[in-house]
Amino acid sequence: MVNAKSLYENKNILVLGAGKSGTNAAKLLKRMGAKVTLNDKKSQNDAPEYQELAAASIKTIFGKQDVSLLNDNFDLMVKNPGIPYDNPVVKKAMEMNIPIIVEPQLASEITDAELVGVTGSNGKTTTTTMINKMLNANRKSGKSYVAGNIGVPATQVAAQAGNEDSIVMELSSFMLLGITSLHPHIAVLTNIFSNHLDYHKTRKNYVNAKMRITKNQNENDYFVVNFDNAEWRELSKRSKAKIVPFSRKGFSKLGAYVENNKIYFNSEYVMDVKDIKLPGEQNVENALAAIAVAKIKNVDNASIKSVLSKFNGVRHRVQYVLEADGRKVYNDSKATDIEATQMALDGFDEPIVLLAGGLDRGYKFDKLVPNLSNNVRAIVLFGETKYLLKDAAEKAGVNNIELVDNLDQAVKTAYEFSKPGDVILLSPANASWDQFKTFEERGDRFIKYIEKITGEKEVKQ
Repeated sequence: MVNAKSLYENKNILVLGAGKSGTNAAKLLKRMGAKVTLNDKKSQNDAPEYQELAAASIKTIFGKQDVSLLNDNFDLMVKNPGIPYDNPVVKKAMEMNIPIIVEPQLASEITDAELVGVTGSNGKTTTTTMINKMLNANRKSGKSYVAGNIGVPATQVAAQAGNEDSIVMELSSFMLLGITSLHPHIAVLTNIFSNHLDYHKTRKNYVNAKMRITKNQNENDYFVVNFDNAEWRELSKRSKAKIVPFSRKGFSKLGAYVENNKIYFNSEYVMDVKDIKLPGEQNVENALAAIAVAKIKNVDNASIKSVLSKFNGVRHRVQYVLEADGRKVYNDSKATDIEATQMALDGFDEPIVLLAGGLDRGYKFDKLVPNLSNNVRAIVLFGETKYLLKDAAEKAGVNNIELVDNLDQAVKTAYEFSKPGDVILLSPANASWDQFKTFEERGDRFIKYIEKITGEKEVKQ
């Protein structure tokens, strides 16, 4: 591990936001000799991290979050990525010229491990996981770790990874806004749609945030980019790194690409598309991105094929759950936008019974109509957007449309609608916050109820 003690020893640092990442950042800074204060607006009673922080002798302020915090002359703020920059405390810190970073930036400063950064609107976690499995396949020395937005604090991993190791770091647009020197040797851009505009305000801001993944790269690095969209091809020109394209649609014959249902890397045959276990065109693209990284790192084709032919998917992301009475069940609770649900629907040839709905963000679902028209045999809708989705389903000519109050009712109804040979798919096309705290909670609830109804158990990875 890099000795970064001199960077932070005796510095007065505010960690804004608790959770796993804030807690790990605070503990790391404390070990490096910093004077650390952790603040979170939730109450101490609602903070499971409190005992852990207290045991590390870290000063905590729970239950309030106001600009008076900054009276303590802080040298640095480590901000939870989800806290927006128009938060009063963050705004005031910027006015006071207090540097603001995020936990992955801190992690990058203390590790000798090679960094692979992955970002994009959809597919980040699946691609990150595929890459990690490939980099660990038949590896002779060191180990590859996952970290970041995938749910593993980057500082926790960075503290244990050595110079023979790799860290595959999933980086959200929120995280990327808070990096300064983080430097991935290989950066991956899966795609860019129009997400999180409530946070970024404009699509231009969102795109610029995503492109920060390559801001510190140079000609010795690699930028793996989806070439199936003209905008993304153009964005690649902003990078100083070597561009490694991937293309499912034939827009490049360099990098990783599909031709006649076979996957190649720089003209070298790697594997057949049909041997990718995960369904759907989105997962072909995720696989291509992962293959590009693996080939840059000289992973052999047999190992690549072995990984992709066995990988069932990441929990809540077109995750195969179980089969019951001839019905295959998939959990895609992470589909919190229209594009993710489009990709999920397009991934199946079988008739689909779709469960969808959630938080109303003020948009309609006309973009879903062509996808619903293909092979959705029935749709069960719940949450704030069920009537808007009903309009789209009617336009698509879906014959069986059912509206219910909640996910539990939706699972029961969907199973009753289904027949042997069908796919039962939870792919909500909406955020979960109208009825659940997180998309993970929503997906877990779905799995629990489908297990209860079928008597079958989830297939574990």
